[in-house]
Amino acid sequence: MAKAPDPQPDHPTPDLEQVNDVLAQWTARSATSSPALIDRLEAMGYDVRDKSEDEIAEILHRPPTRPARQAPN
Repeated sequence: MAKAPDPQPDHPTPDLEQVNDVLAQWTARSATSSPALIDRLEAMGYDVRDKSEDEIAEILHRPPTRPARQAPN
């Protein structure tokens, strides 16, 4: 049986590390202006409150430092 051609041969697949980096940067940028996002990240166990955008991005590259808890409503 012949293999089906790649539907998007001109679009390379980004690796997981690259995608994680982009998402961490986007989340950090968004978190600096969103108290609700800070609350959610804190509830997930990330110590991001009162941190800069660069610090938040770096924190999000590592596993949470605390157990997750329910986010405030």
